[in-house]
Amino acid sequence: MQLLSEKVFHYMHNHNIDLSKHRLRKSREELASSRLLFENNRLSQSINRSYYSIFHATRALLALDSFDSKTHTGVIAYFNKNFIKPGRIEKEYSKILMNAKDARNESDYDDFYIISKEETETQLNNAEKFINRIEAYINEKIRIMQTGA
Repeated sequence: MQLLSEKVFHYMHNHNIDLSKHRLRKSREELASSRLLFENNRLSQSINRSYYSIFHATRALLALDSFDSKTHTGVIAYFNKNFIKPGRIEKEYSKILMNAKDARNESDYDDFYIISKEETETQLNNAEKFINRIEAYINEKIRIMQTGA
């Protein structure tokens, strides 16, 4: 029974790492799309993709904890409770996530919302900063998981 338990653990362990890496790649793709949209003056769409690049990076991080949620609110709440509150990730990254979510909601759902090029560029730069931080955390956690150190 112990051997089966170890096999299940290693399978889940590797599955979570693969899922995390997949979501991180998806995050980078969304960031590249956001940049292209920004460069072509499609600001609302760039805001949307910037948010989703952050959201997918967050889900990449949560995959290592075997956690996912069907709602954006659930993902954000888990991130804040398990990474921001205990200080595993700095508080500024929660602010980046929340600002991106708010900008995306306004941009997507407010018929008369007009976003500036400067605000869009800030969101894009913040998304890149967020992804870089999350990716560094993930890479370190994977290194620890694989080496036990």
